[in-house]
Amino acid sequence: MLFKDRTAAGQVLASKLADYANCPDVLVLALPRGGVPVAFEIAQALNAPLDVLVVRKLGVPDNPELAMGAIASGGVRIINQQVVNDINISEEVIARVAAQEQRELERRESMYRGDEPFPELTGRKVILVDDGLATGATMWAAVIAVRQKNPQEIVIAVPVAALETYQQLQTKVEKMVCITTPSQFYSVGMWYEDFPQTTDAEVRELLKKASNLVNSH
Repeated sequence: MLFKDRTAAGQVLASKLADYANCPDVLVLALPRGGVPVAFEIAQALNAPLDVLVVRKLGVPDNPELAMGAIASGGVRIINQQVVNDINISEEVIARVAAQEQRELERRESMYRGDEPFPELTGRKVILVDDGLATGATMWAAVIAVRQKNPQEIVIAVPVAALETYQQLQTKVEKMVCITTPSQFYSVGMWYEDFPQTTDAEVRELLKKASNLVNSH
């Protein structure tokens, strides 16, 4: 299964989430940056507001793609004990990487949201969107961050997820919508024809566009 790009993947996902269209209590929360173009299509199709939940992977220092954990807005920090034990990573190293990623998280928060407060989630149906899940560390941090804010329901919506990650996360939320769960996963980018880095400027542009669309309804 190959998606043309994130926009196309978002459109396919949106069709699977039609039950949530035009519900006043639905909020689409994207994990920036790659999750935003996917989530924009979903928010548009469902006529729902779009916002971002900034999460950062804590990468292993000499293998940054490998997640030893993740942090999310609201002071959430999770550690993948297995990775930490396998590679024998010290508490100092974890703290250093976490501090570095915390700075980036705050930079993105202010860049994407400015002075806008984080949306109220109590009693809402929150659809968490990313462009794909490898280890699922950042999505798991996002779920914990959202769960703390008492939503009515958490839905994870992703175009592609590694099978094992899908099985683990599926049990943590009310609903998980995923188009394809390959057992041979390799990387998120492999499942897209066109997979450029999403830029900060694109994220801001899409958030602005989404907000204008909601306000015009």
